[in-house]
Amino acid sequence: MEGFVDFTNRCQGRDQLFRATQYTCMLLSYLIENKADKKKLVMKLKQLESSMSSGRKMFRLGNVVHALVAARRSAALPAAVPRLCLTASHLSRALYFLCDAVLWLRSAGLQPRIDGPKWHHWATKCYYCSLLLNLARDCYEICWRLEQAALEEKTKENCFWQEHSEEINGVKSDGLHSFLCQLFQILKRNPPLLLDLVKNLCDLSGPLDTLGIYKTNSGVIGFCGLLSSLVGILTLASPHLKLKQ
Repeated sequence: MEGFVDFTNRCQGRDQLFRATQYTCMLLSYLIENKADKKKLVMKLKQLESSMSSGRKMFRLGNVVHALVAARRSAALPAAVPRLCLTASHLSRALYFLCDAVLWLRSAGLQPRIDGPKWHHWATKCYYCSLLLNLARDCYEICWRLEQAALEEKTKENCFWQEHSEEINGVKSDGLHSFLCQLFQILKRNPPLLLDLVKNLCDLSGPLDTLGIYKTNSGVIGFCGLLSSLVGILTLASPHLKLKQ
């Protein structure tokens, strides 16, 4: 089982490269599609985008098992909120990969009678649910760190009240500014949390558009997908930048 998980981890690296190429093609196609002399280039970019999408489905065939192993591991986390969010997220992602595998069978011609649009809709819903759960976990991490920072600040106030009373009153008079500064400092001191938050927010653009919740265009989806892919490649290349699951 461990060997299989290691194999899927390597496949994830290839998937991120394919994903970055796919969304780069989507973004470039959007930027030049209205230029009359670039029609052939746009067609080639869209063909490459389609090929990358099909290739990614093949790389993700084993990810159902990988997601289930991750769900079992996250179910042992001590904190209740991360345990619930991550376990449910991994299970939703496993369902997404299962739907994706069914779509691959259809695209490969092995099961041509499969209802593609229906399975694609289910896959998108599962992916969307997984992203929302990941964002809930990110929000929990941010709130927990804000609470810790507030406790530290309160301790400092109690210790140095007389010396810093004017500064403290100044901070209290602008609560929003203080909150934003504190949030900035927390994200600055926790790059894995910041990268995970950016990645999840960027990944939302696709499902929101597909499900009709918030319609956008291929340029926005391409840009967000490319940024998310670059973050994914960065965390794979530097594991210490990946938020612990």
